[in-house]
Order: sequence, then C-alpha cells, then structure tokens
Amino acid sequence: MIVRIMGEGQVELADSRIAELNKLDDELLQQMESGDEAGFRRTLAALLDAVRTLGTPLPDDALEPSELILPSPDATLEEVREMLSEDGLIPG
Repeated sequence: MIVRIMGEGQVELADSRIAELNKLDDELLQQMESGDEAGFRRTLAALLDAVRTLGTPLPDDALEPSELILPSPDATLEEVREMLSEDGLIPG
C-alpha cells in the first residue's frame, strides 16, 4: 500500500501493518471527538512515526497513486476532522 504523508512524501507499507495503525487511528478519533488537543497531537505524531518506521520511503521523484493520505504533522484538529471518514483516517 502506498501512503502519502502530506508535505513529506510517500511511503510503501505492507498491508499487514494496517491493523497496527488502526489502533492509533481509533485513539486519534476518540481524542478528536472529546476535544483532547494534547492527546490528539501525541497520537497524530505516533501514527505518523509508525508509518515512517514500518514503511519504506519512495524516492522523491516517484509519483505513485496513494491509497491512503495522512495529514502533515502540524495539521490542526479541524483540518484532520475534515479528512475523516466513518472509519477515521485509515479504512477498516
């Protein structure tokens, strides 16, 4: 799966890693619903770090279709809220 982190680039991530990311996505969704700004910041950073750690960066000149687009690390709670689907940022 190709994942884009807005403002950073693309990462190739094994489909088998999605379950790990979904746990963080669920936490992020809960924090957004409760308005927990500090928790939101912490969990967003952890989610993006997990994608960077578990995935393999694609070269800067590669432009593959992204199957998943994640917000930049400095995205606001409101910006992320606009990106959400019923499942959060990550489907499933």
